[in-house]
Amino acid sequence: MKEFWKDLKKPIFALAPLANVTDVVFREIIAKYGKPDVMFTEFVSADGLASRGREILKRDLEYTENQRPIVAQFFTSKPEKMLLAAQLARELGFDGVDINMGCPDRAVVKQGAGAALIKTPALAKEIIAAAKEGAGNLPVSVKTRIGFNQVEIDSWIPTLLVTDLAALSIHLRTMKEMSRVSAHWEVLTEIVKMRQASGVKTLIMGNGDAMTLEEGKRRAEETGADGIMFGRGIFGNPFLFSNMNDIKENKNAQAEASERAIPLEARLSVLLEHTELFRKTWGNTKNFDIMKKHFKAYVNGFPSASEFRVKLMEEKDPEKITEMLRAKIEEVDLSKVNARI
Repeated sequence: MKEFWKDLKKPIFALAPLANVTDVVFREIIAKYGKPDVMFTEFVSADGLASRGREILKRDLEYTENQRPIVAQFFTSKPEKMLLAAQLARELGFDGVDINMGCPDRAVVKQGAGAALIKTPALAKEIIAAAKEGAGNLPVSVKTRIGFNQVEIDSWIPTLLVTDLAALSIHLRTMKEMSRVSAHWEVLTEIVKMRQASGVKTLIMGNGDAMTLEEGKRRAEETGADGIMFGRGIFGNPFLFSNMNDIKENKNAQAEASERAIPLEARLSVLLEHTELFRKTWGNTKNFDIMKKHFKAYVNGFPSASEFRVKLMEEKDPEKITEMLRAKIEEVDLSKVNARI
């Protein structure tokens, strides 16, 4: 098996797959300013890839060499469709295949995919088997939650561990909780113990509310997890992983990242670069409004930030938005302002 997971230095730091966020453009920006140990695509419908919409969906599987190791994430409730998607990932040169068994989106759950698979463990195992068959020598992993309506790790986690996955990433909330409550990090400790008792070598990755690498490392040490997956912590902070090796080796004696200041000019310059790369890559094939969630994250921490953010959100012309960003960056006093990240 072409197994990159076992070569990663622990604690492993991963960028979570985020719908309408972690596309090839966003990952390229992150890879440039602070590359994590592993990246995932946005989740892609295995059913869609087997339909006439295949060529359009394949664009969501674009990646660059800078982004390796890169894992393709798929969702479906049909083993035969997962087999085909995993085969495609292998043909496209991905480093791994990940199965989404945690998405709480109503449309995904309604079709028996995502978090719905927690309620159908036998089907979940069939889908994993199909992914392994299609992936060939690529490692197969799963991202899931700790339960559907309630915490049910005692029944759900062993179901996954028995399939001998390369890695298991766990969002430490139930499907019902969505992201409305704090992540249950204490549950991860129990999951690690289950892995140890099972005798398998599946890597355990925790996910939920970790905002800095220092916090992630601390969580990994406290729970015994092999690594941490970061989601919300990346918004507005493309530099999140920039000092990853120093953190792992205890070489960084500075305050936590949440207390470090980054020149606002640098933050807005990256936003400008991100915006221009989005336009160049997607043109009219993706709705530019996707970028607006990034405007909310990047544009804050300085006088009149809210007013400028409103103007960016209201503007419909992407070209005018880039002009507005350039003008703001050129303001003399802006470079003297530090934004908290």
